[in-house]
Amino acid sequence: MMTAARSSDSGLAGPGDLDRYPYAEAPSAERVGPAAWEAAEPELGRVGRRASGSRGRGLHGQLVQQLGQMIVSGDLGADRPLVPEEIGQRFEVSRTVVRESLRVLEAKGLVSARPNVGTRVRPVSDWNLLDPDIIEWRAYGPQRDDQRRELSELRWTIEPLAARLAAGHGRDDIQQRLGDMVEIMGHAMGQGDALTYARADAEFHTLLIQVAGNRMLEHLHGIVSAALQVSGGPVTGCDRPTEASLTHHLRIVDSLAAGDGAGAEAAMRQLLTVHPEVERVVPAPREH
Repeated sequence: MMTAARSSDSGLAGPGDLDRYPYAEAPSAERVGPAAWEAAEPELGRVGRRASGSRGRGLHGQLVQQLGQMIVSGDLGADRPLVPEEIGQRFEVSRTVVRESLRVLEAKGLVSARPNVGTRVRPVSDWNLLDPDIIEWRAYGPQRDDQRRELSELRWTIEPLAARLAAGHGRDDIQQRLGDMVEIMGHAMGQGDALTYARADAEFHTLLIQVAGNRMLEHLHGIVSAALQVSGGPVTGCDRPTEASLTHHLRIVDSLAAGDGAGAEAAMRQLLTVHPEVERVVPAPREH
């Protein structure tokens, strides 16, 4: 086991240092000895708010989460070497877990591995900033204000266009499903059930992008989903269950049913600016 002094020198946090990351806490598991690593999932520290399929649930997923947070937060700066043996010792995981975790981070553009150079942290300009995990890590890290502003701006670009295009694709099953989501949102709001409201809202926006008939837009639906799952900072009508928010969602559904692309687009713009805080981020719709 490496010493605490070496932990400080390397820049890698030890298991006891991970509580300083302000992320939501997952249920902890009892720490077990090295011989039981493959049979149990000891907690490596705090994990993110979202259960991500790309991260997985075991040691591999938790290590991706921890290293990703440390890179995005700046604790592991650009060009810092990441020594697999050192990471394995620091987080008490096998070489296989470390290797697979670094591959995931490399796919996200956070690290690079080269012969005779080793694995190093890449600069922000190389990161895949549209990756849902990176969106989340930025949203809960030191760059939270920039990330939420950028997400608001991006949604302002993507979703009104998607709403307009969706009006030209009259799929009855999708129309019905969108209406169902609004009904669920209304019921959940009346019951004070924020979780059900948020899930129905996320499905509403995902369906809307998928029915727009533009595959490049559809590819971006993960951005909107990630944006809906981070809170604070500049907010939109989807961040707080209100009658106004519900009304705008319903207007979108009605406009789509009528084939009114301009109306659907306008309703989406109203939804994205229903709270005054957003006016710092995106302009209010013009009155015609």
